[in-house]
Amino acid sequence: MSENNFSHRFPQYLSRPIQVLWFETDELILCVFTLTLALLYGKIMWLVFLITQYLYTRTKRSQPRGFLRHVLYMFGFIQMRNYPDYFQREFHE
Repeated sequence: MSENNFSHRFPQYLSRPIQVLWFETDELILCVFTLTLALLYGKIMWLVFLITQYLYTRTKRSQPRGFLRHVLYMFGFIQMRNYPDYFQREFHE
């Protein structure tokens, strides 16, 4: 038998981020978090909710994919496996 008989269909959107409605996962998390704060505290938090969503979406579109994770890593909020420390300047193989 030839190899062509065993071909598999490759998914078209394999590396595309998960979306809920028009939000990607990180946008949805930020939206739910700020919406919760707005519902709890009201008044000025509604303005914070709208401004945060607008600024984050605008910034995200102008940056490369994965920038939020790298920013959180840079400030020390998360750890990335198999990555060097953020402040490391020299690498030896």
